[in-house]
Amino acid sequence: MTADWNAQWREQIMPTLADQTWDLIVIGGGISGAGILREAARRGWRCLLLEQRDFAWGTSSRSSKMVHGGLRYIAKGQWRLTRDSVRERQRLLDEAPGLVEPMSFMMPHYRGGFPGPRLLGGLLSVYDALAGRRSHRFHDAQQLRFLAPGVKEDDLLGGSCFVDALTDDARLVMRVLSEARADGAVVLNGVRVTHVRRDDGRVSGVDVEDCEAASSLQLRCGVLAVATGAWAERLRPTEAPRQLRPLRGSHLLLPGWRLPVAQAFTFLHASDRRPVFVFPWEGATVVGTTDLDHRENLDHSASISGEELDYLLAACAQQFPGAEVTADDVLSTWSGVRPVVGGAAGDHRGKPSNETREHVLWEEPGCVTLAGGKLTTFRPQAIEVLKACAAMLGRSFIDDGAPVFAAVPPHAVDGLSTNQWRRLAGRHGRDLPRLAQLLAELGHETVGATATLWAELAFACEAEMVLHLDDLLLRRTRLGLLLARGGEDYFPAMRTLCQPRLDWSDARWDEEIQRYRALWLRDHGLPEATP
Repeated sequence: MTADWNAQWREQIMPTLADQTWDLIVIGGGISGAGILREAARRGWRCLLLEQRDFAWGTSSRSSKMVHGGLRYIAKGQWRLTRDSVRERQRLLDEAPGLVEPMSFMMPHYRGGFPGPRLLGGLLSVYDALAGRRSHRFHDAQQLRFLAPGVKEDDLLGGSCFVDALTDDARLVMRVLSEARADGAVVLNGVRVTHVRRDDGRVSGVDVEDCEAASSLQLRCGVLAVATGAWAERLRPTEAPRQLRPLRGSHLLLPGWRLPVAQAFTFLHASDRRPVFVFPWEGATVVGTTDLDHRENLDHSASISGEELDYLLAACAQQFPGAEVTADDVLSTWSGVRPVVGGAAGDHRGKPSNETREHVLWEEPGCVTLAGGKLTTFRPQAIEVLKACAAMLGRSFIDDGAPVFAAVPPHAVDGLSTNQWRRLAGRHGRDLPRLAQLLAELGHETVGATATLWAELAFACEAEMVLHLDDLLLRRTRLGLLLARGGEDYFPAMRTLCQPRLDWSDARWDEEIQRYRALWLRDHGLPEATP
């Protein structure tokens, strides 16, 4: 059903959107909106999701890639959040292998440092109890030197090891959306909501603009769900209090050979005692994250600052002094804006790291807005939103615990390793048979040293609503992050493969290349030097 999800299908479906009253319209194409849509669609609701830019364009493609319970939330007394997170983490590990994968995390301990092995061991015992399984252990200094060559050795006592998980966050969004579409939902990117319609004090629909064709429509719905992350307050009534505190988290991506790590390392930054991570992802090494108030215009993509670059390089020097990592080693950067709910009446004076990651719902007749929350808990957040929506529609709603993801159809593909097959099955799910056809046509060659196959690029162009080149290289695949200079060396080969499938003219392709280069330098390159 998803093979027709292309530009031509979009042009056909757009004029029909106003022909019916939708049970539910979801605004926001990140993981929260995708989760809401998926749970509504499998219950037979007539539902539509609208995203003004691209799916996973915001925080959901720029997170720390972690599916975790939030160990530090235990110390803050956020027991329910941690419990829900570890349970959802295990659910995702079970349902989406190859997309959500377990990762060993190591926290080194040093003489006089905090937290010590005993304190952290106690927290990890609680963490394991909430998850229902033991996964932590302590390695002494000698063992740790063997497990983690290059880690700082001065005053090293050992390290505590535990298990969480990592994902490709943008592909997670795409797979959840694919599940929703298979159950009848309609999903569109490049469609901006310009106005929320209210009749007799109740939300009744939205005015929308097709950002690609400059046309407009009025759509009707029984209930509206707003899941726009850091932008969640924009569609609220003007008299509603403002509570969101946008926080920016920035990351560096290094070539795997430059700072090779076999597991994730977490430690407290010497400058502010915030947790920082260094971990392997997609064959490269991620260093992150920062936690700063984001005061720039939310309509512009977030990007790393010089201060954040220095902070993360200092983290590398602190924990891996022999590596001598510099800015010249950085492959790419990314920054996301977390939609954190601040203190009462928008009191944002405390440290960003102290803000809760709990979510809240804001309700008005005919509309439910989700604010805050975590990637890991997108499913229970969606259930909570839909319970509120169902009450407004006069329907009953229960959490039946059904899987988010359908079982991947068995499909043999000659020439793929077990790991390649697992990866493709996790990222593409129901679409695997169509991808297998492209593999038979195009072969199993990967793009450079990445794990991404050329056939995956072709599939995205044909079936995943690519409107612009950055959709393809930064979200359908992650080649724009993993390849030097955003993939510049591969543009000629990409043109040959992708331009016909996207049905772009030569002029359009050239425009997209120029647009992408400027976007990549601004949002994923290094910050300009301060004079």
